[in-house]
Amino acid sequence: MKYSFFVFFCFVTLCSLSQEKAWMYLRAQDSLFAPKFSKVDDHLVYDGNDTKLKNILQKYKIFEFKKTFKKATNKNLKKTFFVIADKKTLLTDLLQKTNHLFESGELIAPEDKKIFEPNDYGLTSTIGANKGVQVNLDYFDFLKVPKAWYYTTGSRGIVVGIADASVDTTNAEFKGKTKVFRASSLSKGHGNGVAGITAAQGDNGYGVPGVCYDCSIYATDYGHFKDLNQLLELSRAGAKVINCSWVSTRFYQTAQDAIDEMYNNGTIIVAAAGNADWSKTKGEKLYYPASYNHVISVASISYKHETIEDHTLLSKTGNYYGENIRGYLGRTLGFKDKEALTGPYNYPVSLTTLNSEVDLVAPSSGQFRISKWMFEDEIEYIWEASSPTAPLVTGTIGLMYSLYPCLPTDEVESILKLSAWNIDSIGDNMKYKGNYGAGALQTGDAVEMIYQMVSDNETVTIDNQNFSRSDFKLTTYSKKTILKDQQFTDAAMLNLTSKNQIVLSENTVLKPNAEGSIHLKIDPTLEKGCDLQLRDPSILKK
Repeated sequence: MKYSFFVFFCFVTLCSLSQEKAWMYLRAQDSLFAPKFSKVDDHLVYDGNDTKLKNILQKYKIFEFKKTFKKATNKNLKKTFFVIADKKTLLTDLLQKTNHLFESGELIAPEDKKIFEPNDYGLTSTIGANKGVQVNLDYFDFLKVPKAWYYTTGSRGIVVGIADASVDTTNAEFKGKTKVFRASSLSKGHGNGVAGITAAQGDNGYGVPGVCYDCSIYATDYGHFKDLNQLLELSRAGAKVINCSWVSTRFYQTAQDAIDEMYNNGTIIVAAAGNADWSKTKGEKLYYPASYNHVISVASISYKHETIEDHTLLSKTGNYYGENIRGYLGRTLGFKDKEALTGPYNYPVSLTTLNSEVDLVAPSSGQFRISKWMFEDEIEYIWEASSPTAPLVTGTIGLMYSLYPCLPTDEVESILKLSAWNIDSIGDNMKYKGNYGAGALQTGDAVEMIYQMVSDNETVTIDNQNFSRSDFKLTTYSKKTILKDQQFTDAAMLNLTSKNQIVLSENTVLKPNAEGSIHLKIDPTLEKGCDLQLRDPSILKK
C-alpha cells in the first residue's frame, strides 16, 4: 500500500511540473512585426496570414504574446515580445522554423517568474495589463520592484509620510488613502511627484503605480529646519517612514533631537542628499536633514543602459560621451582615450551630492515626471535631481513594513544596505568610495530578504559587499544564514543573531579594527513577533 501511494504521489508531482507554463522573450527581425490574436477561452489563437507561424502556434496553447520594453536595448525596443505558452519547446520551434520573423529569444528562469505587476505598470509590463499612462518605468525593473510586489504591494495599515509641497487628495492616485496634516504650497507639483513615486495607487487602470502603492499617506509641509515639528506630528500619528526631498545647509541640535525621538518612536526618516555636484562639493558639503544621525541619505545613480555601447552620444564639441549607463554614479561619463572610447569615467559635474553620510544611491535621471503629467497631461522624464531618489527608498521601507509589520526599526537600514548592489567595480566609482554608502537600492532583494529571514524553510544569503564602516544588525529565523564573498572590516559593526545556522562560506572576511566589532549568535529560543502579511498567502506553499 505504501508503494502504491508513493508511485501515485510521484506521478502527480511530475504531472504538475510538466504543466507549468513557460515564459520567454522573443526578438523580432522587424520592429513593425505585430501578430494579431483572438481570445478563445483561456488562451490566444493566431489570426495572421503567416503559414509557418500559424502551423507552429496551433500546436501550443498561447496565454500571452505582447510587445514589451522589458529586457530590450535601444535597437530592440519595439522588437521584443513577452510570451507565455504551455510548453517551453515553443521557443526552439519559433527560432528554427520562423527565423524570417524572429532573430533570438530566451526562456525566463523559474526564479524570475516570482513577480507581480499591477494593471498600470507601463511599457515594460509583461504579466500586467498596462491600462495606465503609456510610459517607461524601467527604473522599477532595475530596482526589481515587481519582485517585491510578488510578496506585498503594501498595506493600508502602513503609513508613509510625505513632508513636501501639497499632495492633491482628489486625484485618483491619492484619493481615499491620504490625510493632510498641514497644508503646503504647490511648488510646481513637487509634492505630487514625490508622493506618486512613493505610493501612487496602483492596479487602478490609471496613471502609474508608486513603489508601495497600497500604503496609506500622511502629508504635511516641508522645512521647519530647527525643530522638524511637522515630522514629529506624523511620527506621533503612526507614520512608519517619512520622506524629506528637500535640504538645508545648517545643522541644528534641536532637529537631531527630534529625529532621535522619531527613531525611538519607530519612525524612519529618508532624505535626499542634495543636488550640488561633485565639482562644487568635493564630497565635503553636508546637507540636512539627510546628514543627521538616524536618517537614510539617498543620492542618485544611473541605471538605464546596460552597456556604454547602448548609449554613446556625440556632443556639440565633437566628443563622445555615455549617458545614463547602468551602475555609474554620474548621469554622463567621458573617456580617457577619446579615440578608442576606453577608460570611462564619471563627469564630476553630473554627480548629485555625494558625501560620507550618504547611505544608498537610487535612480533619478530617466524617472517619469508624475507631476508634469498630473498638471499638464504631458509625458516627460526627469533630467537630473536627487529629490526623486529618496521616495524610492521610502516606498521600499513601506513594503518592508507591510510584509513584516513587527520589523525592528534598527534593522531596516541594515537590510537595505545588505541587499544593495555593490557598484565599487564600475568605471571609476571607486574614486568616490566612502561617499555613496552601500551602493544601489534593490527594492526586490530587500523585500525578499525579509521574506527569507522570517520563513522557517528559507535561506538568507548575504554576499558580494565590502563594508568598512556602518552598524549592521540582523535577526533571522530562517533555516540557514550564509555569508559569502562578504567583507566586514575596519570600523564595520555586525550583530547577527539567528535561530538556526550561520554559515561562513568562501571569501568571507570578518576583520574589524578597534572601532568595529563582530557578534554572531545562535539563539534557538527566538520567536517571531508577528507573521508575514503576504499579498498571496499561497506563496508559502510554492
